Amino acid sequence: MAATLLPTLSPAVSRAAAAFLLLRRGPAKSLPSTLRHFVASVSSSSPATPSPAIRPPSTVASSSTVARATHARRDLLMLGIETSCDDTAAAVVRGDGEILSQVVSSQADLLARYGGVAPKMAEEAHALVIDQVVQKALDDAKLSGSDLSAVAVTVGPGLSLCLRVGVHKARQVAKSFGLPIVGVHHMEAHALVSRLVNKDLDFPFLALLISGGHNLLVLAHSLGQYVQLGTTIDDAIGEAYDKTARWLGLDMRKGGGPALEELALDGDPDAVKFRVPMRQHKDCNFSYAGLKTQVRLAIESKNFTDDIPISSASEEDRQSRANIAASFQRVAVLHLEERCQRAVEWALKIEPSIKYFVVSGGVASNKYVRTRLNQVAENNRLQLVSPPPSLCTDNGVMIAWTGIEHFIAGRFEDPPAADEPDDTQVCLLACI
Repeated sequence: MAATLLPTLSPAVSRAAAAFLLLRRGPAKSLPSTLRHFVASVSSSSPATPSPAIRPPSTVASSSTVARATHARRDLLMLGIETSCDDTAAAVVRGDGEILSQVVSSQADLLARYGGVAPKMAEEAHALVIDQVVQKALDDAKLSGSDLSAVAVTVGPGLSLCLRVGVHKARQVAKSFGLPIVGVHHMEAHALVSRLVNKDLDFPFLALLISGGHNLLVLAHSLGQYVQLGTTIDDAIGEAYDKTARWLGLDMRKGGGPALEELALDGDPDAVKFRVPMRQHKDCNFSYAGLKTQVRLAIESKNFTDDIPISSASEEDRQSRANIAASFQRVAVLHLEERCQRAVEWALKIEPSIKYFVVSGGVASNKYVRTRLNQVAENNRLQLVSPPPSLCTDNGVMIAWTGIEHFIAGRFEDPPAADEPDDTQVCLLACI
């Protein structure tokens, strides 16, 4: 849902972000002359934007035109800012995908202290470090704000209190240096960062986006054009991992998912017979609430609680916890496999030319998840594409790269007016 917040991007932005159609097409005349030339040259000839509306497939650009466009694209410098949940992140990326800097300030200690994300505490943590994180991203890239071409920032979905910290900073930078702003949909960024990692990844492709708050299967037709094949009807897999890890008394400072994955290596995945969710539903949706209940009951039957951390558990107790972790992970990921297999079948009927299966989001950094989903891809003669772990979790690189893709397509906001009040009332795509 859209929430009115102070401050963030225009109402047009949140409406567009809700459909992954991010931002209106900004009039080129509002840009500095150097950027007008850049958008005109790259949009008309860059191989990275193959939309027929930009250049008919039958048209072949001359080598000199392509060279000019490639040079112009490399000259594009995008600052990306991400504060949708519990990490404060910023990065600077060139138009050709070169990562010049990447900075992340984690809130792991807060997660451990509160047993999860506390929105107000997270907002305050973002506010404390956002200036330093952005400045370090610029310093590491050996740039100043005046060198940037534009600023990209997450506008949702996410926690409203957290999102507005990043958007406020983005508008501050954009206003100071007269820069356009690209509002970025957080989940689209998870999907598109794979195009930075794998330059051969072109549309259409199937994407599974899995994180603490989302399970999303989408067919990506083209930039800004996506068909949702499935989503969670209750909890996401990342939330189920985190809850299970907490109930098992694991160290949450490293993250519930990584902690559980590590413990599961020592367990028997067939020790506890959990039921696979939603097998009676012949669709691509997900559900993890019931599996969480099964896990909680299994833990209660063993008479151990999270009051006793696993570091203090007996050897027998630790083995019981490892068996539950392994059994949970097997069923949780099997649920992913089954829904993804059906989504592949649906997607190939709609777009038979699909060659790639993208898996991204924080849970995609789990090695067991990657291994099992790679098998799904291979069984269907698809290539699995998944970013490295540092680009699976929330980061500024994915925001900057998605900003680059949309900026080149002409989707951006004009620079904020020099006299724009800091408390301008506009809209934000938020979950809470």
